[in-house]
Amino acid sequence: MAAILAFAGSNSSTSINFRLVKLTVSLVQSHEVQVLNMANCPFPMFSEDVEKQKGYSNSLVELRDDIQKSKGLILSVNEHNGNPSAYFKNVLDWLSRLDRNFLQGTRILLMSTSGGKRGAKGSLSVIENMLPRFGGEVVTSFSLPSFYDNFSDEGILDADLKTAHETALQTFLDSLK
Repeated sequence: MAAILAFAGSNSSTSINFRLVKLTVSLVQSHEVQVLNMANCPFPMFSEDVEKQKGYSNSLVELRDDIQKSKGLILSVNEHNGNPSAYFKNVLDWLSRLDRNFLQGTRILLMSTSGGKRGAKGSLSVIENMLPRFGGEVVTSFSLPSFYDNFSDEGILDADLKTAHETALQTFLDSLK
């Protein structure tokens, strides 16, 4: 049994990426999973001045510790104008200043979704290329396009997308053994 940390890269209280994370976690069996709602995790905008004056917040240190205690990470990133949200990029900036290799040894299921037909693939691509710089291994990825057409409280509605999601999750879980 491996410890898994799961969260979305969004701080919105109505995050569709967090909904995708919760669905994904509901399918995980035989693993301890900790789910974080980033809407409860405000971080100041990174600047060297703030870092020098105030150091690192307890919330940031706790997030880093939770990541490092986990063997796997389920992460779904949102997209603003083709890139990761300023919030999530800010979280990565803070974490990498605290510990450049904060993801060392962590296997990652990277996901994204959006209301549009591309499913936040721009953001997913940027983050997929960024996470290995911090020691993480993106095992597999999944993008859910047209969230409002393809998702309900019961799960992913399109059969092919549902299968792709389940396959990505299983590939990730198999990598934790």
